[in-house]
Amino acid sequence: MIFQVEISPSALSDAENVFLWIQQQNLQKASEWYNGFVDAILSLETFPNRCTIAPESADVGREIRQLIYNKHRILFVVKEQVVQVLRVRHTAQDSISIDDL
Repeated sequence: MIFQVEISPSALSDAENVFLWIQQQNLQKASEWYNGFVDAILSLETFPNRCTIAPESADVGREIRQLIYNKHRILFVVKEQVVQVLRVRHTAQDSISIDDL
């Protein structure tokens, strides 16, 4: 079963900020990170529920799943046939709150 993947403006902004931060150290690594990030997002088209439920899911009152990519968590929800990517967070960052969504 193929799911449609939608990326929120917040998640795009998060990914852009990661790319720009990595780019300051190494342009090639930033490009590699971004290409891998896109592949990770696209992998959610199939079996998105394979990913674990994010720890903050209970705190925000909805089932949020996470896909770990390198040192980042791709946070998303699954509704029917749509995967909505909400945020991209470094694993060292605090958990998201309802205000972060």
